[in-house]
Amino acid sequence: MLDRLPSPDAAETAALAKGGRTSFFGYLLRLAARFPFLFIAGRLYGAEALGRFAYATMIVELAAMLATLGLKRGLAEDMARRPDAEAAALFDALSAALVASLLGAAVLVAFPELLFPSTQLQPLDRWFALIIPFIALADIALASLAFHHDIGAQVRARSIIEPWVLSIAALALAFTAWKPDGMLIAYLLSMLAAFVAALLPALRRFGPPRHWWPEPARIWRLIRTNVPLAGADLAEWGARRLDIFILGRFASAEIVGIYYVAQQIASLPQRLKSSFDPILGPVLARNLAANNLAKVAAHIRQISFWVAAVQLGVVLAFGLVGKAAMGLFGPAFAGGVLVLVALLTVELFAAQAAVAEGALIYVARGRNLMWSVTGLIVQAGLSLWLVPMEGPLGAMIGGGVGAALALAIAALLQSVAKSRLLQKQLGHPVAGWRLSLLVAALPILGLGMVVLRTPEPIQLTIGFFGLLGSYGFLIWRFAFKGADRLLFSRGLKKMEEDAAADLALVSSLPGALPGAPNTRDS
Repeated sequence: MLDRLPSPDAAETAALAKGGRTSFFGYLLRLAARFPFLFIAGRLYGAEALGRFAYATMIVELAAMLATLGLKRGLAEDMARRPDAEAAALFDALSAALVASLLGAAVLVAFPELLFPSTQLQPLDRWFALIIPFIALADIALASLAFHHDIGAQVRARSIIEPWVLSIAALALAFTAWKPDGMLIAYLLSMLAAFVAALLPALRRFGPPRHWWPEPARIWRLIRTNVPLAGADLAEWGARRLDIFILGRFASAEIVGIYYVAQQIASLPQRLKSSFDPILGPVLARNLAANNLAKVAAHIRQISFWVAAVQLGVVLAFGLVGKAAMGLFGPAFAGGVLVLVALLTVELFAAQAAVAEGALIYVARGRNLMWSVTGLIVQAGLSLWLVPMEGPLGAMIGGGVGAALALAIAALLQSVAKSRLLQKQLGHPVAGWRLSLLVAALPILGLGMVVLRTPEPIQLTIGFFGLLGSYGFLIWRFAFKGADRLLFSRGLKKMEEDAAADLALVSSLPGALPGAPNTRDS
């Protein structure tokens, strides 16, 4: 059987493709549920109520993200270090996240004005923050399952149950006396449902830990080890949410609501990158533990190319029919087309930095955090300058457009800096951009000019899917070669089974995991 060992590269690439393909299916399901919710929110609740919802959920998700203490990514490293005590590692992480999330919830329950700064408090508002522990614990449970390449649980929890419960509940509550808090109640229900869908599979897989008891000293060491990851998570959150935070302070709730819809549409391509996170982390952790730096760089290049290729098609299609797409949610939203175009550009810039960070959190945590904070400072400074801008220039680039431009510039800075840093650390190229992407994109721009001359219903149906289909044909024909096609190829069941067997065999051999991943800059 050892004669099959020369193919660990193919095994891991197939595992990455399979995990990404499974999550991509989840992405499509999440996409199908995201638009009904935005349509319901825009048409039945209005831009102002949506802006209130967006700000409150942003703060709650920030608190939940901080409460995970970096363990969404750091748990893979702890489990790799403790292969015989994975259940104990999971329960250590759950214990740490539970304490942190309860503290965060207590602060926001005591000061609900932090969630609803510019509107009158409703009876539910004070207790809304109690959802924080459920969000944080669900994230930890899904991270533990991802260590064993179980991506299906994440698809069910985050791409099916959570968004569809949110949409259905928001629709039902819009016709009841609870309509003023309808979206908040729907959010609570969706997060509770996702929590159950995440925790039960984790408990089934790992079971109760043997002879485990929460030891404060051990849990504190776990927290201290992952503080740089928590800092990176905070910086990443800031890059994605600082714009809404500043808008909420300088603009009306209606502008925040319009910006939120544009952000939700634009963030859909970003979810393509995050679909690889659960499988990429464990694969990189194992290769870094074995000091296989060339292989790590190859995986980063492959994922970067996959993400860039698919994102580019989605960005082109949405950007070209952006005005018609925004108008679906109400006449007031159509004016946010410039915001949408700017935010779609952000996703192209940010993808390379986000993929590079998947390895930097192991090999250069300190410098990765430094560049994340630098990007956050640049974005904050530009936002505070552009968002409140007045006069003729402010009418063009102030408000939501200013916030989006600040985010785009900061994203481009981080993409270049983090890719260069990772290349220096690994000693191998990591960039995933190829000239073939441009070859496929240019004809789509020409086709888009034709689509824009048609009525909006045609743009959103035949035009939109025609752009995606044409781009897909070109990218498959001229850009995807060899291993690239693993992402969407069919008929690979036997190859994937063999790859999984190879990967399991390599992982089980002595010395396959000689220690924790290399954290030279931790």
